[in-house]
Amino acid sequence: MTPFVAELIGTALLITLGCGVVANVILKGTKGEGAGWLVITTAWAFAVFVGVVVAGPYSGAHINPAVTLGLAVAGSFDWAEVPSYLLAQLLGAMTGATLVWLMYKDHFDITDDQGVKLGVFSTIPAIRKYPSNLFSEILGTFVLVFTVLFFTDASMLATEEVIGLGSLGALPVSLLVWGIGLSLGGTTGYAINPARDLGPRLIHAILPIKGKGGSDWGYSWVPVLGPVIGGVAAAALYLVL
Repeated sequence: MTPFVAELIGTALLITLGCGVVANVILKGTKGEGAGWLVITTAWAFAVFVGVVVAGPYSGAHINPAVTLGLAVAGSFDWAEVPSYLLAQLLGAMTGATLVWLMYKDHFDITDDQGVKLGVFSTIPAIRKYPSNLFSEILGTFVLVFTVLFFTDASMLATEEVIGLGSLGALPVSLLVWGIGLSLGGTTGYAINPARDLGPRLIHAILPIKGKGGSDWGYSWVPVLGPVIGGVAAAALYLVL
């Protein structure tokens, strides 16, 4: 398996299970309807575990453009590889979102609320204030990438193995993402990953989802720019330290 394929499959699995739990909790008539935030954050952590297990040995399991960019800025990843990783992550996220729609199509059809349907695919802020929303995404991603960089420094930089989330081990990085979701996810839904939001949002716009409404492109820049800033800031502080 090539790094490109690994990133695509790993990100697809991440989004299939991550957006899948959101669908299970918020769409009408599912077995998990109303299960709540703890279920969502826990399943997202498990989704990261699965993505890292599959992609880790082949690509380092970045499965997140903010991680890829942060590692490149920190000098731990070759800039020449960045474009292919970003493309694979976006395509993987789009693939995962499509699978979620196919899985839950009957429940999308009977759900009337357009915001709920969009919420399966994309993050939506609890209170829409762009400066606050942007800061939330920056901080959450900063914690993610900063921690990843210290783990990779301790365990990977002296070797020739691939570097990424996989260098932490699947369980530690899952616990990291779980903690971020529980502590910092309540304001925006913690995208902390540009591909996680942009890929599914594109699929929401493309698919013939019954009564879906708009894709809220006015907000879409926040979960893309925020994680990029957070990842780069984490790498910059890491280099200073």
